[in-house]
Parts: sequence; structure tokens; C-alpha cells
Amino acid sequence: MTLQQLRYAITIADSTSMNEAAKQLFISQPSLSSSIRDLEEELGMELFIRSSRGITLTPEGNEFIGYARQVMEQYRLMEERYIDKKEIKKKFSVSTQHYTFAVKAFVELVKKSAWTNTSVPCMRPRPMT
Repeated sequence: MTLQQLRYAITIADSTSMNEAAKQLFISQPSLSSSIRDLEEELGMELFIRSSRGITLTPEGNEFIGYARQVMEQYRLMEERYIDKKEIKKKFSVSTQHYTFAVKAFVELVKKSAWTNTSVPCMRPRPMT
């Protein structure tokens, strides 16, 4: 099983036909069918039901595609972080009682700092009852 096969399977699942998926992937339909057949043989199950009206997922295929999407999303995140060297926003959180002087001091600290790639969410604690 390869990342390319996972990408192919996801594209087919999102398409109405093998031909449409092949066009989106810029490969021939026989190459796509062969790659998916190899994947199904390796897995020992059918992912898709093929008919003259198009292609649909089997119940096992539906579950598989869910996992495939997660794998591809994790790959995309790793690629962004380690290959593209895209800077990830840092997070900084502070918890304090709702004292005006503390809030003002924190706002001034953020203004004076060069935290351009830092997410600083402001949350108001619920009052104690």
C-alpha cells in the first residue's frame, strides 16, 4: 500500500466514475483501475462496487477511505512542517483571575513582544457561584 494508492482511492471515492477520477489524477483509466485492483488484492477486500452506472464504496471501503483520509491529512501536515518548512503558529495561554491590572499588563506584554506567529486567545473565566 502506497500513499499514491491512498490518494487514488480517495479521489475515486469522491468521484462518480473511474473515468472522472482518472481525469482528475491525470492518469489513464486502465492504470488507475490496475492500481486499485492491486490495492484491493493486498488488502484482501473490495473497496468499490463497479457497475455500468458508476462506482460506489463497499461498507469496508467506506471505513478504509475514512482511515485513508486521516493518513493523507497527517502526511500533508508533516510535509508542510518538515519539507516545506512552513512555520507553525505557536500557542501561548495565560490563566488569571479577572483583575483589570492583570489584563492590562498582559495586553501590554503582547503589544511589546514580536509574537507574529503566535496565537494568543483571550478567554474570560466563568464567575464562581
